[in-house]
Amino acid sequence: MKEKDNMTPEFLETIERYYNGSMSKNEQENFETKLSQDAGFKQEVEDVKTLLVGIETQALQEKMEEFHEDLPIQMVAEIPSSKVRFLNFRTIAAAIIIIAASGSFWIYNGSSNEKMFNDYFKPDPGLPTTMSTTADYSFYDAMVIYKRGDYKTAILKWKKLEAKTPNNDTLAYFLGVAYLADKQIDQAIPYLLKSSENTTSVFQEDANYYLGLAYLKKNNQEEAIRFLKKSSFENSKKLLKKLN
Repeated sequence: MKEKDNMTPEFLETIERYYNGSMSKNEQENFETKLSQDAGFKQEVEDVKTLLVGIETQALQEKMEEFHEDLPIQMVAEIPSSKVRFLNFRTIAAAIIIIAASGSFWIYNGSSNEKMFNDYFKPDPGLPTTMSTTADYSFYDAMVIYKRGDYKTAILKWKKLEAKTPNNDTLAYFLGVAYLADKQIDQAIPYLLKSSENTTSVFQEDANYYLGLAYLKKNNQEEAIRFLKKSSFENSKKLLKKLN
């Protein structure tokens, strides 16, 4: 995404003209050449398109309402239907620039954090399912189910075991990552915190990494950075570089 100071109406209008097919042939060819050769530019264009076309936040709705309220009735009636989409686009663009200038550009930040979560989150591969003892059978049975991607069923089985052994660190950790994989972020965090706070846990560093991702998913960058700093994983370093 372009820096907010550079997010000019002209840049946004260029993207609008590209997507509605109003560019000249030569301009379109140059634009598409840059898209194919410049990955950063391509990402900027796609991000802006997502923001301007798909946005439905209350802040922008209010800006739209204010804009239309200020237009004389006669002027609104005279606007050709072919211009309506462009007018709405420019209105949304103006609202985004206003929000960015005020330092509250949370819409892009949220989508950026979501993208980073999706790029970096991979469920823990799990433990080898040896099922060596009768006592461990239920745990490893759930582990097999977890590895198949049926996180809800695995969680149900592990929750039953947790009722009998509430202080089991292995259970706490895998319940946390299973909840996270199932996109139940608020349920995942308390379990991951148990492993993170347990200095003897073999899962402590993994838990810190997944906590960083969990808080990133919740758009809490401060907590995400705090836990990622506790992890020496290479992906933690990459995420910290992006966030900083």
